[in-house]
Amino acid sequence: MKVIFLKDVPNIGKTGQIKEVPDGYARNFLLKSGFAAPATKEATAHIQSQIEAERKKQANLEAELAATAELLEKLTVEVAGKTGAGEKLYGSITTTEIAAAVKAASGYALDKRKIEIDEPIRQLGVYPVTVRLSASLTPVIKVKVVAKGS
Repeated sequence: MKVIFLKDVPNIGKTGQIKEVPDGYARNFLLKSGFAAPATKEATAHIQSQIEAERKKQANLEAELAATAELLEKLTVEVAGKTGAGEKLYGSITTTEIAAAVKAASGYALDKRKIEIDEPIRQLGVYPVTVRLSASLTPVIKVKVVAKGS
């Protein structure tokens, strides 16, 4: 039986793919579970239009993320921390503080879980911090750590 996959099925087929599968497997598992539909002309046209709409949406999202990455790449944010003797901080600078500084500097609300710090920031100075917007977009922002009150 020819079916069109509505969802990804591991080792069998991906969304939108039309494939010939055994009749029993199609009737008893794929169709009942909602993973596939019979491959009629109407169903094929409907799925293809959905896939095209999803591609356009993904392209718009990628363009928006690329513009954000360009904005973040040029950004240098300043984070203040309490210092002890010398340049050491009490504690460390967190991703939450960096996200708040990015929002204050650029107006872009950055999710703290997208910020990647190699090692804890515990001294004054300028540090490169990676932001993972998507699998392919990872801009690096500069975080300048200054003493609180200066």
